[in-house]
Amino acid sequence: MQPFHDLKAAVVAKREELLAAVARVFDRGTYILGPEVRAFEDEFARACGAAHCIGVGSATEALQVAFLALRVGAGDEIVVPALTAAPTAMAVVAVGARPVFADIDPVHFTMTPDSLRACITDRTRLVVPVHLYGQCADVDALAAALKGTGIPWLEDAAQAHGARDRGRLAGSMGVAAAFSFYPTKNLGAIGDGGALTTNDAALAERMKRLRTYGLVDGYDVVEPGINARLDELHAAMLRVRLRSLDADNARRRTHAARYHAEVTNPRITLPRERDGAHHVWHQFVVRCERRDALRAHLAQRGIETLIHYPRALSRMTAFEPLMVGRPRPVEAERAVSEILSLPIYPEMPREHQDAVITALNAF
Repeated sequence: MQPFHDLKAAVVAKREELLAAVARVFDRGTYILGPEVRAFEDEFARACGAAHCIGVGSATEALQVAFLALRVGAGDEIVVPALTAAPTAMAVVAVGARPVFADIDPVHFTMTPDSLRACITDRTRLVVPVHLYGQCADVDALAAALKGTGIPWLEDAAQAHGARDRGRLAGSMGVAAAFSFYPTKNLGAIGDGGALTTNDAALAERMKRLRTYGLVDGYDVVEPGINARLDELHAAMLRVRLRSLDADNARRRTHAARYHAEVTNPRITLPRERDGAHHVWHQFVVRCERRDALRAHLAQRGIETLIHYPRALSRMTAFEPLMVGRPRPVEAERAVSEILSLPIYPEMPREHQDAVITALNAF
């Protein structure tokens, strides 16, 4: 079976550099929130065009810390898209707030302004557009929909390291942004990891405090926080991998361009890059009315695929009760029966993509 993603290949390519980074941490003997984390935070902030970065243990924790820092809690509502990974909504629940599910654009898969407007109530405190599959949401249109409301928006950039919208980098546009360094991400750790970016110095300081229980100097808790810290080992290895992020993203874009040029089957709808966007193709997600048959066809030819995501958040058991009296996100609920993620990663061999393209055109 051709793998969906070869994580080992990415590590092998940088093995010596990664081992040197690990040795540096071992030799220093500092393992949590030390100099490697501080250096990575500086480097990643610059890479995102942001003033500040706060390393945390996962993107879920990044969102939770940001919500706490923005004083969102019980009784409040946060609007998120219905098509995204469950942790986006789970972080909302973790701070006692209620997720409200906006619908998506069926072409680009991101939150729509009209759906956002329909979701806003007097309890809405925050909007979290997700830069899904490596493409930024249309944040200008969403910001226009929020004009006059005073409601801030925060980027879920977990899948968008290096993505841009009209020249602006993911992580530099909202009140803050949450990133994931899960191993499969465009910038992945060797384990879990995450970060927040922001241009607000006061918010950055508060998020730093909240990721460590709410502690300040003197071992005093000034407000309740959580344990959401990035380890030194992960930071050291992320520093290595960050240096090749742009080159890795360029290879992803090359693979995506080849899919667009050579997949000609009219039964399969290819994803599109929005005008003014710079897509980094975390996933290459096609649509097909006979998705399950297409997936079986590819599997029979030894090609592994995944579905991101097989169920809309609005249809998950934990969230169904929240839909009472709310409009259903029709496009998101339709998309989950048609979307299929094809293999795409920087080290993908040409013959692997040859096989995928041939199989797609034969369906």
